[in-house]
Amino acid sequence: MYRLLRPLLFRLPPERAHRLTIDVLRLVGDFRPLRTAVQRGLPVPARPVEAFGLRFANRVGLAAGFDKDGLAWRGLAAFGFGHIELGTVTPRPQSGNPSPRLFRLPRQGAIINRLGFPSRGGDFLAGRLAGRVPGQQAPVIGVSIGKNADTPPERAIGDYLELAWRFAPLADYLAINVSSPNTAGLRDLGHGNPLRELLGALVEQRMLQTEKLGRRVPLLVKVSPDLTDSELDEALAAMLGTGVDGVIATNTTVSRPGITSSIAGEAGGLSGQPLRERSTRLVREIHRRAGGKLPIIGVGGISSRADLEEKLEAGATLVQLYTGLVYQGPGLVRRLNRNQNDRAQQL
Repeated sequence: MYRLLRPLLFRLPPERAHRLTIDVLRLVGDFRPLRTAVQRGLPVPARPVEAFGLRFANRVGLAAGFDKDGLAWRGLAAFGFGHIELGTVTPRPQSGNPSPRLFRLPRQGAIINRLGFPSRGGDFLAGRLAGRVPGQQAPVIGVSIGKNADTPPERAIGDYLELAWRFAPLADYLAINVSSPNTAGLRDLGHGNPLRELLGALVEQRMLQTEKLGRRVPLLVKVSPDLTDSELDEALAAMLGTGVDGVIATNTTVSRPGITSSIAGEAGGLSGQPLRERSTRLVREIHRRAGGKLPIIGVGGISSRADLEEKLEAGATLVQLYTGLVYQGPGLVRRLNRNQNDRAQQL
């Protein structure tokens, strides 16, 4: 079905096509008979996985950025994701960077984006999650949090603390986005003392919330694929030293590996197949350098069974999709999970 729809969607500008997709998925989520029909039409085998103190129905999740405002998560859940990461959300609404800011590279199976956290803000997303009870409903829901573009660096921690306090009661886990290349100065928070101070403040606040909530909300850090070796060591030391629960590897890259298209010159983060090798290498390095003490969600260039296996063999426990979903559609979720069950039966 998606093979028939994709040419029509790809005739539209990327952001318009994405908004249309979100509208359709929102309809699926809000209309129970339609949601049930999708679930029956695309059955996804379940092989539960434990990570970060949470139970996931399967290894395949949706990366942040697809459903920034939580408009379509119920519809997306019908396609069999083991987890869905919403956001990145900012405390206050913001429009993000000027358009055009999203570019397809179909021949490379890639996307370049410089969206810059367009967000309806924390209040809106919290409203979309109202009534959901964390830990009692599948799939697992994560919320990716980030700072507003006009928040100065010295006040960035306040933005993260505000969002963590707001979403801890609503989400199963929180993802700390300090690695997007599309918000000025954000990546400066991704290593060294700035990261240690940020994580220390978040962990301390979590201690205050744990008793109130009756559960410990996992904190994950999303890292850049462009970290140097020394920056990676600094980041891992900060994570291990403060006691966060895991890593999401990786965000998009500002490099252009193997891209010869004229679009390669567009500013922004590259995702999809050209990122696969770089993100897998970082997953492997994190697993090795952290001694397996930080569970990893592998992200970047997953569009086949081989890509999924590569991430797991490198040390990932879970994976997330985004660009592969754009090019292959929701059937990719079912295929990857079916292959995981086949693999388990062979072991």
